[in-house]
Amino acid sequence: MHAYRGRNKAMSDHKLISVLHFSNETVRGGAEEHMLMLLRKLDRRRFRIHLVCPPELIEQFGSDVPSDVEVVPLSFTSPLQASTAARFARILRRRLVDVVHSHMFRASLAASPTAWFCRVPVTIETAHVREHWRTGLKSSFFVDRLAGRFVSAYIAVSNATGQYLMEEKRLPKGKVTVVRNGCDVSNFQPDHPLPPSLKRSLGFSEADRVLVVAARLETQKGHRVLLEAFPAIVREFPAVKLVCVGDGQLRGELEEQTRALGLNASVRFVGYQSNVRDWLALAEFTVLPSFYEGLPLTAIESLAAGRTVIATAVDGTTEVVVDHKTGLTVPAGNATLLTQAITYLLRHAELRTNLAKAGRRWVVDNFSQEQQVRQTEELYLRALERYCPRPGLFLHGSRVHPNTD
Repeated sequence: MHAYRGRNKAMSDHKLISVLHFSNETVRGGAEEHMLMLLRKLDRRRFRIHLVCPPELIEQFGSDVPSDVEVVPLSFTSPLQASTAARFARILRRRLVDVVHSHMFRASLAASPTAWFCRVPVTIETAHVREHWRTGLKSSFFVDRLAGRFVSAYIAVSNATGQYLMEEKRLPKGKVTVVRNGCDVSNFQPDHPLPPSLKRSLGFSEADRVLVVAARLETQKGHRVLLEAFPAIVREFPAVKLVCVGDGQLRGELEEQTRALGLNASVRFVGYQSNVRDWLALAEFTVLPSFYEGLPLTAIESLAAGRTVIATAVDGTTEVVVDHKTGLTVPAGNATLLTQAITYLLRHAELRTNLAKAGRRWVVDNFSQEQQVRQTEELYLRALERYCPRPGLFLHGSRVHPNTD
């Protein structure tokens, strides 16, 4: 990785470190919530924050982006988009960006080479998921290793994701740091009141028992398997309902599957919802039937809210949902075993309570937002120290740019 070569401008000794977060996703999901949390919580005494992402995502973020974060709309999906890459380069140069932090490989593939060309000191890539969808040449990870020459450091959101980067992608171990996802535990309380009209607005009765799956409507999340499991659940528990919180490309297909299975009275799709605490308050427990994950924020938030989770035993999920300790896990893609787990938990109220209490304690002890933010900031500073030719310039949020005038 190149050393910092300075800018043609003298800077003050106490200039804030300029950090630019980049995404080229167009749907708001767990990775985007992760990014938003960093935008809110990074220390303003050290860092000046920018966000570059597609207009569609900016619209979905709305007022959730802090007012002091500069937001620049840009749809940049490939380094081969010459005119867009040139515009991204201008953004980096004019803002004297010190750290480009891309979220997901596809974003890093576009942003990191351009940042390197612009002599940005540090480029970070956060890997949020194991990419099980890859086939053929893409599964060799040749492009990942090639693009990795432009990446200073990788953040893995779970131990499982870290192993994936080092053992399957074969990225340099010295570049990989595990920083587990976390949530603001104080924002999720088991006694959060249920909005009085929420059940009614869904057409449910007060006696109905509600399960919630909070996830993007994409193949990865496994809604199709959960819907396959649900007719058998409803036969044994007619008062059980399912609420799908989230949006995505599969909404039409999943709604059609719901109709075909005769589940119209039992299943609701409510789209993206910002007030996730209200929807967790509605749930007896939550379900996450994913085929692959990094470290699912929705499971962390559910346990923080005192709602246990039934999830598939994939990747970093098992670091949060520990079988028979904080929740129940089943193999991915198995509707029969998912049915059995859900009906078992519906029958055993005491088990639900015990798992939920243990789950909240587990999250409080191991998945705090404060720990995630601190470790991310420390990684920025370590990387800047490494790639800056004059050690110590980036300590304590102050530094001097070498002057080449």
